[in-house]
Amino acid sequence: GHNRVSVLDGGIQTWQAAGLPLSTELPEIRPAPFNASVDHTAWQDVDALQHCLAEGSCLLIDARTPERYSGIEEPIDPVAGHIPGALNLPITENLDDRGCFLPASTLRDHYLTLIRDTQPDQVIHSCGSGVFACHGILAMEIAGLHGSKLYPGSWSEWIRDPERPVATSC
Repeated sequence: GHNRVSVLDGGIQTWQAAGLPLSTELPEIRPAPFNASVDHTAWQDVDALQHCLAEGSCLLIDARTPERYSGIEEPIDPVAGHIPGALNLPITENLDDRGCFLPASTLRDHYLTLIRDTQPDQVIHSCGSGVFACHGILAMEIAGLHGSKLYPGSWSEWIRDPERPVATSC
């Protein structure tokens, strides 16, 4: 529910490398009312995800490394692999060698090649636990491809139910 946000592209390291100023002074904080609300249109729960995957009305992008996606390596969860039907696009492919987002036009071309005819608002992002997936949502927003969603439970939630299928590429 908070729409006035910014992202420091490249992080503090890029800021410092550019020689931009830093301060150790604490800013003056002025209390202000804020009514938080959850935007339920920005994410999909596991049931909605299973439904749209089954009917082919969404496209799932997995932001984990190719090794984790393919099932070669899984350092965190007890099961290796990916959600069947998911495409793999690691978050590193959104970044240049400095750790900054690629130009909007490059990201747009990159994502349109991946999603093809799927509308951006039918794209859902996942990863291991829902954190890295947000990176893909931001990359699509930068690219002007608005409205993709998050599956916050991601792989860690998916594999909790042994009835859910698991795919591997190895």
